[in-house]
Amino acid sequence: MEDRSSWDWEVGTKPIANLNDWNGKFGWVEEPVAGPDGEQVAAIVNLDEGEFNVCVNGDLWETVFEKIWHLRFSPDGRLTALVAEMGEWTMAIDGDPWEGRYGYLWEPMFSNDGKNIAISVQQDMAYCMALNGQPWEQTFKNMTNTALSPDGRHTAAVVQTQEFGEAEIRKFQEGCYSVAVDGTAWDQTFVNVWNMAFNPGGDKIAAEVRLNLYEYTIAVNGESWSQKFPCVWEPIFNPSSDGAVAPVRVKGKWTLAEDGQFLWNGRYVQLWQQVYSPDGQRLAAVVAPKYGRWTVAVDDRPWSTTFQDMVTDLQFSPDGKRIAALCKNGPVWKVAIDGSVWSGSFDMAWKPVFSPDGTHLATKIEQNGKYSICVDDKVWSKECDAVWDPVFSPDGEKLMIRAVEEDRYNRYVIPVTDITG
Repeated sequence: MEDRSSWDWEVGTKPIANLNDWNGKFGWVEEPVAGPDGEQVAAIVNLDEGEFNVCVNGDLWETVFEKIWHLRFSPDGRLTALVAEMGEWTMAIDGDPWEGRYGYLWEPMFSNDGKNIAISVQQDMAYCMALNGQPWEQTFKNMTNTALSPDGRHTAAVVQTQEFGEAEIRKFQEGCYSVAVDGTAWDQTFVNVWNMAFNPGGDKIAAEVRLNLYEYTIAVNGESWSQKFPCVWEPIFNPSSDGAVAPVRVKGKWTLAEDGQFLWNGRYVQLWQQVYSPDGQRLAAVVAPKYGRWTVAVDDRPWSTTFQDMVTDLQFSPDGKRIAALCKNGPVWKVAIDGSVWSGSFDMAWKPVFSPDGTHLATKIEQNGKYSICVDDKVWSKECDAVWDPVFSPDGEKLMIRAVEEDRYNRYVIPVTDITG
């Protein structure tokens, strides 16, 4: 991620592009994307039949492609897209394609700093991953869930290592799936493998696995926990101990376990989406204390407030002292922080963002088909056709808002107090 201190934080409105001009110049214009610093807006545009390009602040890339999709900015501000030439696919970064060409590409992933890009690759019905344009040496007949280490040095995927026919049920039950890391599959195989997670250092990877028809557990670097459970969910790593932490089902209820040992004493109807505070000292998860009611538990202590339909997008403040979540009751979305619920109700809300010191909380919202920003339960006065996630200045006193109003993309920098009062 770019150093935000180098961004332009002068208060004011900066017009970047008139998107209506693009509509008049091209056959059609797809949904725009905004750069992390707000200085660029881009969209896939159609020039003619079978001719596509990317328009950035009104300027086109030099190369025209047959097809373009999945236009995204990387965390470090580079503009990426999946592009096709002569029936083969590759990735283009700021208009420059990778040398490798493939039958198909999907699910690009970025390292935390944006410098490394991984992607799923299919060539001649064989599957692998590519990192910065370099595919694995080993390919597999089938590949599903993928992962990229936080530093971007390692890739992993769930792969099929044993072939079996539709009627070979016994062979399937003996285990035909595993995890491949940088193209090398674990020796151990499983009936099924699902979601995975790397540890912060990138030298461990944990996965939820199915051992047989009835038993599940977590495997770390190919070694299964000795404890088995009726079901498990996606693991994460404890930043302090480097242990794998996952929801596990025990006697019909759910709790958290680390390296196979129970971490929480509480038992819940459901539990998932666990997340650690940045310093690794606090652990939170979405839980259902009773059937049909959802809330957040922090260090095994559930909030007293519960919600009807959903709780998601848990977010700790940078200092780990506060936690926020999105909550849904019937048709409306709410924002909750430390167990207290904002008064505002929205048609939709997006993952909350804390200021660097944790004193402010902001989120993108939708209401009556228009988009805006809500900070500390106060809604920005502007109603926009599109907005992106808000970004706080390094000192937490200003907010950068990227928005489209009447087909004009503007970059706003405003004091937080302009919204909060």
